[in-house]
Amino acid sequence: MEYNWKNRTVLVAEDDEMSFRYIELVLTRRTNINIIWAINGEQAVEFCRLNNHIDLVLMDLQLPVFDGLEAIRQIREFKPNLPIIVQTANAMNDEYEKCIEAGGDGYVTKPINLNELFSMMDVLLNPITTHH
Repeated sequence: MEYNWKNRTVLVAEDDEMSFRYIELVLTRRTNINIIWAINGEQAVEFCRLNNHIDLVLMDLQLPVFDGLEAIRQIREFKPNLPIIVQTANAMNDEYEKCIEAGGDGYVTKPINLNELFSMMDVLLNPITTHH
């Protein structure tokens, strides 16, 4: 699948630089999307508050300052409809529940299945609008 999201921007909240560089490389190469990097939960919230052109957030759960769930809760207060995909190393069911409760729209586990991530991003970036 080829995606072309060069007019779109994703905020990647990830404290591990290697993980970020990998995501950045793959996304840039396969989708042309613009990428903003937040290294902790507080920065992620600030960037979402300051940038109206962010189309999607890829949120790691294990973040410094405040964790991904707290960041999602705060972002939801001022951007209720911003699509947020949570990425976590723990594939626990209660984590999934917590993510959805906090306001996450989707969920991927690490190591990330890229096809799964891209198709989830595509659905959130290009919602099918129903015409009445």
